[in-house]
Amino acid sequence: MADRPGPKIYSIAAHRGFADALVAGLVPRYAEQEFGLARLTLLLPSSRARRTISEAFIRHAGESGTQGLLMPRMAVIGDLDLDETLGPLLDPLGAADIPPAIDPQRRLFALAQLIGESMDDPPGGATLLRLARETAATMDRLLVEGIGPEELRSDRVLDLFDDRLSGHWQKSLHLFATVQAKWLARLEEWGAVDAAARRNRLFDHAAAQWKLAPSATPIIAAGVTSAAPSLARLLRVVADLPQGAVILPDFDLTMPETVWDELGRAGAAPEPGDTPFARDDAVTHPQYHLKLLLNRMAVRREEVQPWHRRGMAASEPERSHAIGSLFLPPEASKSWVDLPAEKRRLSGVRVMTTANPEEEAQAIALLVREAVEEPEKRVAVITPDRGLARRVVHHLARWNIVADDSAGRPLSQTAAGRLLLLLAEVIADDAAPVPLMALLGHPLVDAGMERGTWLRQLRRVERELRGPRKAGGLKPLAEIAAKLSHRDPRLGEWFALVEGVLAPLLAMEEEVALADLFDALAAAGEALCGEKLWAREDGRALAGFVEELRPQARAAEFRIKRGEGAVVLRDAMEQLAVRPPYGGHARVQVLGLLESRMNRADLVICANLNEGSWPARGSVDALLAPAVLRALGVPGADFRIGLSAHDLAGALGAPEVVLSRAERDEGGPAIPSRFLLRVEALLGELLDRHRETRAVELARAMVRAERAPPHPRPKPVPSPEQRDVDISATALDRLLGDPYQFYANKIMQLRDLEPLDADPSPQWQGNVAHEILQHWHLARKTDPKAPLAPIMEMVLDEANADALTRGLWQPRLEAALRWIQDQVESYEDREVVAVEKEGAMTFEGVHVHGRADRIDRLPDGTLAIIDYKTGKPPSAAMVEQGYALQLGILGLIAEHHGFGGLAGEPGGYEYWSLGRADNQYGFGYVDVPLKVGRKTSGVLPEDFLPHTADKLSSAIARFVKGSDPFTARENPDYPAYDTYDQLMRLDEWIASQDGEDAA
Repeated sequence: MADRPGPKIYSIAAHRGFADALVAGLVPRYAEQEFGLARLTLLLPSSRARRTISEAFIRHAGESGTQGLLMPRMAVIGDLDLDETLGPLLDPLGAADIPPAIDPQRRLFALAQLIGESMDDPPGGATLLRLARETAATMDRLLVEGIGPEELRSDRVLDLFDDRLSGHWQKSLHLFATVQAKWLARLEEWGAVDAAARRNRLFDHAAAQWKLAPSATPIIAAGVTSAAPSLARLLRVVADLPQGAVILPDFDLTMPETVWDELGRAGAAPEPGDTPFARDDAVTHPQYHLKLLLNRMAVRREEVQPWHRRGMAASEPERSHAIGSLFLPPEASKSWVDLPAEKRRLSGVRVMTTANPEEEAQAIALLVREAVEEPEKRVAVITPDRGLARRVVHHLARWNIVADDSAGRPLSQTAAGRLLLLLAEVIADDAAPVPLMALLGHPLVDAGMERGTWLRQLRRVERELRGPRKAGGLKPLAEIAAKLSHRDPRLGEWFALVEGVLAPLLAMEEEVALADLFDALAAAGEALCGEKLWAREDGRALAGFVEELRPQARAAEFRIKRGEGAVVLRDAMEQLAVRPPYGGHARVQVLGLLESRMNRADLVICANLNEGSWPARGSVDALLAPAVLRALGVPGADFRIGLSAHDLAGALGAPEVVLSRAERDEGGPAIPSRFLLRVEALLGELLDRHRETRAVELARAMVRAERAPPHPRPKPVPSPEQRDVDISATALDRLLGDPYQFYANKIMQLRDLEPLDADPSPQWQGNVAHEILQHWHLARKTDPKAPLAPIMEMVLDEANADALTRGLWQPRLEAALRWIQDQVESYEDREVVAVEKEGAMTFEGVHVHGRADRIDRLPDGTLAIIDYKTGKPPSAAMVEQGYALQLGILGLIAEHHGFGGLAGEPGGYEYWSLGRADNQYGFGYVDVPLKVGRKTSGVLPEDFLPHTADKLSSAIARFVKGSDPFTARENPDYPAYDTYDQLMRLDEWIASQDGEDAA
């Protein structure tokens, strides 16, 4: 680092490896006997960069055999206490005249209140907090650029109002300017400043101090690429210090001057009437933000010197030349066709394409496993996709390679954070089954009970809770616990624990103070989990989150509707990342884009290089229109694409690089990243030589299995003892149409479980309708004019039916029941003699039974068998085929006097549907499933019972008394349910069977 006039600015080329090359140059330059590097101060961009540089110092000491090492002072540029960190480098009083930064949470709630006061019709608390976050982000964006609120009313912004801004953007700008003016008044009242404003003042303060009295000890700014104006001024002062320097990462010194000019104005002094950023600026280029920084530092490109030290994981210089060619702007990229081989050389770079993210993660894990077998070889997996990162981590765990995802996970996705969210969701949904069971089954929850005992009680309750959603609250749970507690008294103890924790939460008022909600959630979480809730790193992060947010919410007296608690919590938790404790594999890193900066490994795998992920989709500022930001001199949304390109350019400098993508993601086909397309275009005909196929083939081989032979159609043949079963009136259809379903249901005793919070099924609706009609008919014995509506209300109340279900279905049910009431009350020549009547008979040695929904006595003394249907009843053609013989079985039971001595021969068979008939306005109609009236198909009434008896006799002879197999889907025309399709592995044999049937 030779002394010379002018600013001392250096660039470490991408192929050299920034951190290791930096340390390799600093140690011989600044190490002093006895003091080591302790007199050196490094200004670094982030805490992660500080850790990266520290690790590089340790590696350098190990390689050089140094016994001990005094590290330099490292100060993070973004630290709000930068004056304290730099300490004696500033005057003894530091920056005491700079007001303290406002607490971020206090700022959030204050902005939410100011936004609510500034709107005619303010939204709810959760929406106000979202608007406050967006407002704060926009304010910070402007503050970083040194733009004050007065510029929002400048002529260049006001000129946009005439015809270039829509009404929406005008209202948004007006609201933002109003809130910002009120906020500045509030800050002045509190004697505080925004965090971004304080950083700007600290930078200016340090710059003024060092310009006035240069530091006697060396100060180096390393890896800082932010082009914030105040930071650029500080970096210029550091570059001018006698013992100062600025070291840039991956600045391309080989770029031709014409290409440099093509990047655009980049914040340089604009022409009169123009803005600092032209529309044709190449903001997506990886060197653009560095040009912007140099322009704001008032430094010419020619003044930047190359850093000649190499890092431990450096590649050949040709790599930097190829990277420069790779990212040429549009006009300059025409030169690709004439590029010599050394400018296109990407030896050591491979392109890997997989079918889907799972295959990509497996292939990456295999590459990592293979690399760590080489001693001292370091591997870094870089991806902005946290889901893919977690997949890679889990696959590596298969080989006991512990790799931590250094980017972490949002607090809302950790165990502790998810528990608090589930508690809030239980409150918001009034203890709906899904969030309630998810909460009580959470891995941390046991309420002090032995975990296995807790889960056994929970599973019993969950099984009973399945089905259509019931009304909210703990009442359904209490009823289930009361019903089951006689079998296991511990279930009562279990419910008492649940009720003791959740009842106070569900009893909270509709509108609550946010701080009180936090208190209640934290207390409930601790009651359910004990100290486990706070024990791990996510629990500690959750405790810090609650303690940071709660006092500011209480001080602001911020109130929300209790149903908004889950939204407020989720939005706040998404802002906080929980990183795992260090202690993973020493040579394996899984990094996000921010964490990868300044880092270097021998093998770097850049994963999920798909458009929308790397680079991410550009986002529009929620409050200020792009034209307004451009007029104010703020870089556009595409500026971040250039930062992503710079991240990739830095990663490409490693000795070995794998660029990976999947052809599909969870949403469908994925588009390759524009960066990856440039790599492929640059390689041209050489691309096939750079394909990574071996890892992909191994990944596919790990999940490849020999093709299984086609599964045959199931034809189970149970033993005679197993066949000795009874037949119900509704089971005969299944036995004749699909014997396998009868076998699974009756012989194997398998039943399907309804999902939690299911939609009301036809079976449930039918059961409710039957129960209503049963109660009504019983009431008519004492009061022939008993109304149906109160009974319907009573039954639905007892069923604890959900309000939504009642609102949508009850009016239709009431209309159909009123039709039944009118029909029954109009009877003059027939009488209802039985309701929900059980009956049975012995037929050819087999017990046959069924339940008649209603039996009427006709004028001639015969009995009419009636079955209620909530939907469309079976047709006469189905009866003829033998697939709807329920009424026939009930008729045979009546003929055998099987209904408890009810006298009379069967003479009529009717389906009473609660649905709507074709071409009919109202609900309710009667259908006879026989060949009567104008029907041209079906069974004649006089042949119905003999026809049913023949079918029943055939079924008994074949399946109960005989030895026929219970063939799956024996009759394809049978309208079967899909309950047992998976059990019979239908999809595996149905296609081949259809082919055989066609042949």
